[in-house]
Amino acid sequence: MYDELREIIKNSDNIVFFGGAGVSTESGIPDFRSEKGLYKARTEYGLSPEEIIDVDFFYKDPKTFYDYYKKNLVAQWAKPNDAHKALAELERQGKLKAVVTQNIDGLHQMAGSKKVYELHGSVLRNRCIKCGRKFDLDYIMDEKNCRDGVPFCPCGGMIKPDVVLYGENLDDRCIRDSIAAIQSADVLIIGGTSLVVYPAAGFVHYFKGSKLVVINLSDTGIDDAADVVVRAPIGEVLGKVVFEK
Repeated sequence: MYDELREIIKNSDNIVFFGGAGVSTESGIPDFRSEKGLYKARTEYGLSPEEIIDVDFFYKDPKTFYDYYKKNLVAQWAKPNDAHKALAELERQGKLKAVVTQNIDGLHQMAGSKKVYELHGSVLRNRCIKCGRKFDLDYIMDEKNCRDGVPFCPCGGMIKPDVVLYGENLDDRCIRDSIAAIQSADVLIIGGTSLVVYPAAGFVHYFKGSKLVVINLSDTGIDDAADVVVRAPIGEVLGKVVFEK
């Protein structure tokens, strides 16, 4: 199976990768919906994670939002694993044309990937809701820039993470660019996602290329259509396929 995947990659220079939370679990970042995922854990606020990571809740109670957000969705300590590194290497070789990710951790860019479409935004980008000024992650994590844990711009405006919260739409341009990349790909590799989060998961149906690969620990709704299905950690798989001869 690994040899088959290695051959598919070898014979293509137009690959797109579509990934989800499972890509970063090998970096120590928990996913959302598995048995040990964030959504299975109780919060200390008497609310579900979905209730807290909501745009209306953000404006209603930014203190609780940021307390949860900084503890659970920001992982400044995390480093790219072999999946991130392998994808960056494939891009460097001219084989991988784009990464389309549902993750918000920025690890693809940290590993060296240049063309990354972040469907759900990024914790690394933040913006003042009053003046529009942009801030990096270090700024909002620095308590000197916060009041009760909520970061504020020097203009006095509250800062919001550039992350798509419940109740918000995905960025139109990111949607268009992601779909265009998938439509034009010869090979689509889907990894670390069960394809249950919409609308992002629906983008894979735009693929019209020749080879479809799924690398995921659990079943996905597209397994039957795939040319190769691998049930193993994606970092382990891509690390072996890309770096081992």
